[in-house]
Amino acid sequence: MSDLLQVILLGLIEGITEFLPISSTGHLLIAEHFGLGQRSDVFNVVIQAGAILAVMLIYRARLWELTRNFHKPENRDYSLKLITAFLITSVCGFILVSKLHFKLPEELGPVAWALVIGGVWMIVAEWLAAKKVDSARITWTVAIAVGLAQVVAAVFPGSSRSASTIFIAMLLGTSNRAAATEFAFLVGIPTMFAASGYELLKALKQGGASGENWTDLGIAFVVSTITAFIAVKWLLGYIRSHRFTAFAVYRIIAGGALLVFLARIPASAAGG
Repeated sequence: MSDLLQVILLGLIEGITEFLPISSTGHLLIAEHFGLGQRSDVFNVVIQAGAILAVMLIYRARLWELTRNFHKPENRDYSLKLITAFLITSVCGFILVSKLHFKLPEELGPVAWALVIGGVWMIVAEWLAAKKVDSARITWTVAIAVGLAQVVAAVFPGSSRSASTIFIAMLLGTSNRAAATEFAFLVGIPTMFAASGYELLKALKQGGASGENWTDLGIAFVVSTITAFIAVKWLLGYIRSHRFTAFAVYRIIAGGALLVFLARIPASAAGG
């Protein structure tokens, strides 16, 4: 497979999976282990930035409304809850990385289990949320829990940031799928930009950008942006009349298939 095709495929994978509740980190790790090659931190940061840009474009009117009319009580309340969730994630993430020296696991076993367990969790969570009165309200409890859920998703590759945040919001009172998804995605914008910026600065400081192919990076960025835009627009329309069950089933099947595959090969090969 040519390097250009690999770059395009990785951009597609990132764009499709970043905001769908199926885990972008998990899918990129799987792709790297199955022939698309391990990429640099700079490359991964750049394609993630493309996905973030796509969501900013989709929510540009909402973001402008919150900024322009921050003085309105409902906008101020919503914005402060977004900021709180982001700060919780930032502080916890800083402690994990800088103080506890946490490093993201790269083995496929945890990814497979996270996909399966996350799929089951999604089905149970949505079933429980369906029993609640439909509500689009974001409470302080939801905001705090979403901030913590982002940290959990960062620790366990395959769990999915969007799935963790959407379903914790639905369980804790924001039973309306569209409202829970919007809050999760809006919180994800500053969170992912901060994480990407941190990784990029760290890589640049260590000279990680010196050997980068900037043409490949540009192509991957554009592919990721376009794909994420299409994927998120489709998802927002889909959840208006459908549950997340199809994504949960996909996760269980994909994770189960990966576990079966890993059981058939030596542990050393599974680790990369």
